[in-house]
Amino acid sequence: MAETRGGRPISASQQPTGTDKASAGKKQYFRRKKVCRFCVEKVDDINYKELKMLNAFITERGKIVPRRLSGVCAPHQKRLAEAIKQARSIALLPFTSPI
Repeated sequence: MAETRGGRPISASQQPTGTDKASAGKKQYFRRKKVCRFCVEKVDDINYKELKMLNAFITERGKIVPRRLSGVCAPHQKRLAEAIKQARSIALLPFTSPI
């Protein structure tokens, strides 16, 4: 006899199967650990005048890329944010993107 839910029988599609068939066929995706670019290159000073380097850490909308996306360690992210803000304040970098 079929199981019931609140007095009504459960259809075959609603009965628990025991394993999730959707996840059984998927491959495991291996995400490589991000390494701090500044630690690898042994950069001590992040200069606000190096616009090419700073542009790599800014989105097209003008926002600073977060650590979890860029892979930069915390001390370097703080120095990077300070350099970007300093470059913005003297108009080397835009605060926002032109519309």
